[in-house]
Amino acid sequence: MATHPTSDQLLVVIDPVARRTDGESVRIAKDVLSGGASTKVCLPDGPEEFARALARRGSRRPVVIGDDRTLLRAVSVLHRQRELAECALSVVPVGGVLTLVRSLGVPTGAVAAARAVLDGVERRLDLLVDDSDGVVLGALRIPPVSPRDGREAPVGATAVSAGAGHPWFRTCQSLVRTLVTRPPRATAVAGPGASRLRVEVDGVTVVDLDQPVEAVSVSPGDSGTAAVEVRPLSGPGAEISPVLAKGRTVTVSGADFRYRADAVVSGPVRTRTWRVVEGAWGLVLPVSAG
Repeated sequence: MATHPTSDQLLVVIDPVARRTDGESVRIAKDVLSGGASTKVCLPDGPEEFARALARRGSRRPVVIGDDRTLLRAVSVLHRQRELAECALSVVPVGGVLTLVRSLGVPTGAVAAARAVLDGVERRLDLLVDDSDGVVLGALRIPPVSPRDGREAPVGATAVSAGAGHPWFRTCQSLVRTLVTRPPRATAVAGPGASRLRVEVDGVTVVDLDQPVEAVSVSPGDSGTAAVEVRPLSGPGAEISPVLAKGRTVTVSGADFRYRADAVVSGPVRTRTWRVVEGAWGLVLPVSAG
């Protein structure tokens, strides 16, 4: 359901990373917002000041200027303050990681996004809350997906960066590639560890520890359910269809595993449960997106 926000007074909280990386877009957004509403601008230097600004917003509608992490931080703060249900949140995307805000329907141009803050409608959206009180707005994936290229990173793998920019390092890499025959992907993933997981949806086991998996993804669906996809490990010459399920609670357990929830990689953990909270938060979007 979409409704028009009730307050024309705005609290504009600008992420410090956005100020450093694209000050011009920040300035444009501020000009558009101040031209259409009464605004109070906050320039927090860190997470504590960010949370304090939201806590002291009064009757003003919060508007955050930043990237996916900024939006996630704002929702997390309001959730911890138990004020998320009564709040219509807006975001003007500025920064390098904007996958989440795009998927939610937020315009990525500074002017269009600021106009949506002023003229848009509030849509109530589901989210996932885990058993450590963390929130997921878009999707979580096991193993985590690299934000650079979208590829799934093996759980427990560590990126090697020392010396990576030197010619001798690249030469060594090339030599190793010519001398070492890589095992098939199935063999590499099928070993012990996070690829052996138990996935339960509403208390029913959909994949158990005896079936190695390549990936698990969970995202808020609609009407209070989560969409779950489990990709079982395929052997050489064999394809196994993904296991699909929907439910209100999802529990993943097994050996230590990491997961990527929106823009944040968490873990390792041995078990984690996510539950869907229907209509938990409100995001102001353009009328066409509502």
